[in-house]
Amino acid sequence: MIFQDINILDGITFSLLTVTLYQVFSWLQQKWQFIWLNPMMLTILLIVPYLVFTNISYAHYRQSTLLLHNLLEPAVVALGYPLYQQLKQIKRYWKRLLSILALGVIIVISISFILTMLIIHRPEIAIALSLKSVTTPIGIALTEQLSGDSSITPFAIMIAGFSGALLGPIWLKFINVRSDIAVGLSIGSASHVIGSIVLSRDNPQQGAYSSVALIVSAVLTAFIIPLLVPILLPLFN
Repeated sequence: MIFQDINILDGITFSLLTVTLYQVFSWLQQKWQFIWLNPMMLTILLIVPYLVFTNISYAHYRQSTLLLHNLLEPAVVALGYPLYQQLKQIKRYWKRLLSILALGVIIVISISFILTMLIIHRPEIAIALSLKSVTTPIGIALTEQLSGDSSITPFAIMIAGFSGALLGPIWLKFINVRSDIAVGLSIGSASHVIGSIVLSRDNPQQGAYSSVALIVSAVLTAFIIPLLVPILLPLFN
């Protein structure tokens, strides 16, 4: 049985705590519309000190909340719905979209992986950081598949989302990028859901392309990174 080693009380306690915190911060973000009130970030910022203070290991916490973790898989499947909503946008430029986003995925993964290996030479961390620009469910699933450190992946994804959402539009304006398509693809592929939400509030067209970019980039990453990491790893042996 998959849950046979789980303390039932711990499982209920940790799962309820995690879900409650997330829902409270989600409500606060919807009420006040502040980007820094990200429910994932704030839940992590409270859960981590709690585990440290109570001397509970991350492994025990993760095992106890295994049910929540397993729900990430259907969450990945659910990403197909917004992709369906944007089919008209994709059909018009699908060859260009796939080419640009595939190139972007290869560059982002390669640079992140190589820099991490040059600085700390830890493959499991390099893998986790190279997946910072995809949605959390896919990032965690791919990190585990490639034997990376899945405890780092959500934090890296969160940082990429916030930095891209806050600084990305400013940088694109500074370098005189005015195309709604270019802005949407850039922010969506680099800052996933958080960036897409920010763009959608001010410019629906940018938000539409950003949504396409985050989904297509995630799918492309799932195909590309298992092939790319084995090519990059021997460079540091």
